[in-house]
This record gives sequence, structure tokens and C-alpha cells, in this order.
Amino acid sequence: MTPLPLLQQREVEANVIAPLFRAFAAEVGVERTREILTRTVEQWARDAGCAAAAGGNDLSDLKRVVGRWTEGGALELTVLRDDAAAFEFDVTRCRFAEMYRRLGLTDLGPLLSCNRDAAMVEGFNTDITLTRTQTIMQGATHCDFRYAKRA
Repeated sequence: MTPLPLLQQREVEANVIAPLFRAFAAEVGVERTREILTRTVEQWARDAGCAAAAGGNDLSDLKRVVGRWTEGGALELTVLRDDAAAFEFDVTRCRFAEMYRRLGLTDLGPLLSCNRDAAMVEGFNTDITLTRTQTIMQGATHCDFRYAKRA
């Protein structure tokens, strides 16, 4: 079976999770619901990182994972550095952010997508770090992904 493109998968997830989020927030409060959702999504991402690492888990293998994120034009990026010590790029267009905006879920977009990135790399390889200071999802002009091998 061919997996759904990641953008389409996230839209399906958002359409299921958003009503559940709203219902739970009404019962236990927004803050508690956000905490639970954040922990859950981060664990999914760590698990996905572990699964992706089965094909190799070095920086060069990370490019394969990033390639999946860009399928169908979901992300447009500019690679700034690609060598044995670092893989750095800027995302200049994020159709994930556009999708959450279209669905009226800008408040959940960072929780459902952006928060996965650091947790995914934890599962992928603990010797790789991610530094990111801004995202399009939260209003920046670009997302700055900086992956590096730990010294």
C-alpha cells in the first residue's frame, strides 16, 4: 500500500484531532489539553524517527526523511549547508501552515506539525541536534532548520 503524502496525512489527522481537542478543552481546560496533545504528538514523532532510522540514521540519511516532508511541494526549501557535520536549510514555503490556516486551525498547527521536528530527530539519532529559532507557522518569513552532529 502506498502511504499518503505527508501533507494529506496531516490534514486527515487535523480533521480528527481538532474536534477532539475542542471537546477535551471544554472538559479539562485548554492548557491541560495542549499539554496532553503535545506529549502525544512528540511521542509519535520520536517513534517515527526510530522507524525512519531503520534505513540509516546519519545526516546523509536525514536528507531522505526531509525529502518525504517536501513531497508534492509540501515544503519549499533552500539548502544552506550539506556536509558530514551539518545539514542546514530554510523552509521558504510551508503548505502545512497554509493548510492549517485554510482549516481555521492556526492554533493547533504548531502542536500538530512543528513540535514534531525536535522529537523526531531524538528518535532518529540522539547524536544529531536540531536548532530552529522561527517558523512560518508562527508568523516568520521562513523556518530555519539547522541539523548538526554533536561534537
